[in-house]
Amino acid sequence: MKTISPQGILLYFVFLLSFCSFGQNKPERDLILIDKDWRFSFGHLSDTEKDFGHATGYFSYLAKTGFGDGPAAPGFDDRAWRKLDLPHDWVVEQPFSEKASFSHGFKAAGKGFPEKSIGWYRKKIEIPQSDLGRIISIKFDGVFRNSKVWFNGHFLGTEESGYNGFEYDVTAYIHYGGENTIVVRADASMEEGWFYEGAGIYRHVYLQKTNPLHVIQNGTYVTSEIKNDTAEVTAEVTIENKGNYKGPLAIVQNIVDASGNQIATVSENATAPDFYKTAKYISKVTVKNPLLWDIDSPNLYRLVTQIRQGDKILDQYETSFGIRTIRFDAEKGFFLNGKNIKLQGTNNHQDHAGLGTALPDELQYFRIQKLKDMGSNAYRCSHNPPTPELLEACDKLGMLVIDETRLMGINDYHLNDLKRMIERDRNHPSIFCWSVGNEEWNIEGNTTGERITNVMQGFSKSIDPARPVTVGISSGFKSGISSVVEIMGYNYLGNGDIDAHHNEFKQQPGMGTEEGSTFATRGVYVTDDAKHYQSAYDKKPRPSFYSIEEGWKFYAERPYLAGMFIWTGFDYRGEPTPYGWPSVTSYFGMMDVCGFPKDNVYYLKSWWGKDPVLHLLPHWNWAGREGKEIDVWAYSNCDEVELFLNKKSLGKKKMERLGHLEWKVKYQAGTLEAIGYKDGKKILSDVQKTTEIEENIKLTADKRILPHTDITIVTVELTDKKGLHVPNTNDEIKFEVKGGKIIGTGNGNPTSLEKDKFLDEITLVPITNFQERKATTAEASTQLSANTEEGWKEAFKDRDYKNQAPSYAYRGQFDLKNNALTNIVSFFYKKIGLETTIFVNGNRVPASAEDSDKYILNSGILRQGKNTIHIVAKPLQKLKEWDVMNTDPGIIQVITPSEPWKRKLFNGYAQLIVQSDGSGNDVVISASAKRLKTGVLTISSGKK
Repeated sequence: MKTISPQGILLYFVFLLSFCSFGQNKPERDLILIDKDWRFSFGHLSDTEKDFGHATGYFSYLAKTGFGDGPAAPGFDDRAWRKLDLPHDWVVEQPFSEKASFSHGFKAAGKGFPEKSIGWYRKKIEIPQSDLGRIISIKFDGVFRNSKVWFNGHFLGTEESGYNGFEYDVTAYIHYGGENTIVVRADASMEEGWFYEGAGIYRHVYLQKTNPLHVIQNGTYVTSEIKNDTAEVTAEVTIENKGNYKGPLAIVQNIVDASGNQIATVSENATAPDFYKTAKYISKVTVKNPLLWDIDSPNLYRLVTQIRQGDKILDQYETSFGIRTIRFDAEKGFFLNGKNIKLQGTNNHQDHAGLGTALPDELQYFRIQKLKDMGSNAYRCSHNPPTPELLEACDKLGMLVIDETRLMGINDYHLNDLKRMIERDRNHPSIFCWSVGNEEWNIEGNTTGERITNVMQGFSKSIDPARPVTVGISSGFKSGISSVVEIMGYNYLGNGDIDAHHNEFKQQPGMGTEEGSTFATRGVYVTDDAKHYQSAYDKKPRPSFYSIEEGWKFYAERPYLAGMFIWTGFDYRGEPTPYGWPSVTSYFGMMDVCGFPKDNVYYLKSWWGKDPVLHLLPHWNWAGREGKEIDVWAYSNCDEVELFLNKKSLGKKKMERLGHLEWKVKYQAGTLEAIGYKDGKKILSDVQKTTEIEENIKLTADKRILPHTDITIVTVELTDKKGLHVPNTNDEIKFEVKGGKIIGTGNGNPTSLEKDKFLDEITLVPITNFQERKATTAEASTQLSANTEEGWKEAFKDRDYKNQAPSYAYRGQFDLKNNALTNIVSFFYKKIGLETTIFVNGNRVPASAEDSDKYILNSGILRQGKNTIHIVAKPLQKLKEWDVMNTDPGIIQVITPSEPWKRKLFNGYAQLIVQSDGSGNDVVISASAKRLKTGVLTISSGKK
């Protein structure tokens, strides 16, 4: 170990102080989204050669600082890798396999697929010289999973969980005024949950720049106390000093309303913390006549925190928050702003059709609004912390949230994850409860569970005393966790006696954290086990699971229960109970994976919503069943409903509160109509008509204007010549888009094994059996024919770099398994010499115009199977004896163009998710199929 002289230490601190003082007059922070233009390639779990030789270097990345090797090295050549934008989920891009994980939707990735369990990401960024003196960090909202990150070859750390946000300070490693390289290796070989989780950088990544004295990440905590017409807002802020700041500071807290008006402000005197230390400050701010955050009026404020030193603003940090009160009562349930609210909730995982877990921000709003339209007012994050954008959508749209950590335990691994979740999310007014566990069967009913819950509950309260804690419990409601948790979370009526538990623990509030689960396939009304289709009528699926109606009646009729969360709002990938392969999604959702409603949605809308509802099921296309009885149901909140078949009344029935109505109707083609009455007056009707065959493709978008790179969700449906939706057709539709691109497609069919993505396939083909010989002539082309089998030996082996030949010829082979004329084949040359000439199968190949080290290989010179490449070049010379010389000639890239995007409709519906290309042009979507009239939809860019 080397020792450093006192003079060296002094010089170091002089540099550090000058470094930290440079740029202290930069007033505010920058948060820059860096999702664009990443490079991606699969590595390998166990084969280091297929993992690009990573971690095989003499020092590698843990032995010596700055020695990231393989793709972690800054100079690694990634030109042949795929170019993409984040967020990205590589699992959704894979085919299905019966050998893959049942619980994760049978996608051929991750566990059991070592060639698709490691993903490498690389990105180059420019950081200007003017940023010297600022603190620069890379922020990740989530990488699934077990990610390792490098910056300019420096190993930054590992984050095991795929659900945690994390950041790394890279200030000391930056090439200011030059190029910098970010590298991420994600290892998704292990699953965290028992549901589809995806893989890769599936959430946003940011470059953050602050002054050395700044508010730490998630460093504010805003609470409020309402008295009469005034709210006293407590603003807590934690600041950090990574510079040489000394002396007095001012902490200024400004509250700004939704219109941007400053409505309150306060300034507190403070002192800068010591070098690399933090300090916490608390301010009280009064807001008169506050607009409360509520599910119907989600009013939001912004806290603008400034750190000032004299006239300089050293840092400015903004926090969105809401003013509201929450309270649980053991006998009366849940109260929001003093008003008794029944929680009408759903559980949800974080994936969507065609996209997996890599959801654009706008899709979070689409999904939350779908739940709101159903009458839902609460959302449980199952079973992990969500992406921040989901919580922002809940804040802005008015949706209450249970935020849930991933794993129960009392050590740093568990508690640190819990701490990060709470500190990240505690300013969201939508969050009303923390969940520290779910169905932990090994510990639910014993003292171990009690101890863990007591620790996690107390730990949560130490970070956020303003919210209660719950656990979802399913293995009995008598002892263990259920006897100590603050808010009892009941998972399923069939698992215990809820009334008996309440009578024993009268001071403990409770709610149904999972309930009312049923099996249903959208648009299917006869269970067909051979096809893996479950009837969409709401039925009790098995003894321990109750129907939606049974579940809601139980909770709605008991004031002491705060409400319930249905399993689930949307279908999700994986867990295809009660089936297995080839079912690849769940059957539990009120909506399918696209968000198309199943009929149960209308039951909930009847009793959760405020507007009159009348919904008739099933469809009325039953050719071949003439004269046979069909079960006809009506979901409604009307007083009475009368049913007609071809204008003949089949009787008027009274609607039972929280119920539905049923008829047995002998089928005949025509019109089935239901009329709803309120106070004896007809208020609305619903009709199911027998349709003719499909003729038209109808496209409907959720947006009429699509600026920038926003997305629109397009519904694809088939109609007959009269424009009626045809409910039992499954035609395959092909799609084209101009002015944008399709980023995902789905149809809600739980057994669909169709592609979710239609992407060009990129195959990297290595050059093998690489040999060399010394030059026999100065003319490059003649070196290939002169004494062709003499003098060849393994390339670079035992080369004497002090006595190299003036020129070398090299040869190797590469194997093309598919030499289709439509393929684009390129050779990405990595310099092994100077004045290089390339030959493939004896044909000289010119370099491409845009990259002198890239060679496009015309299909006419290529062969199916073995191909030979020759390289003639003058050798590189070692400048220093310890220089490591490149011996890799490069890689062959084969791009196989994708077939057009297409999807079969499922019971008349499919969905496209389309993103504008940012050109400012209108987006034009066309859909076509045999026998059908092409559908065309134009969405304006908003550009005049």
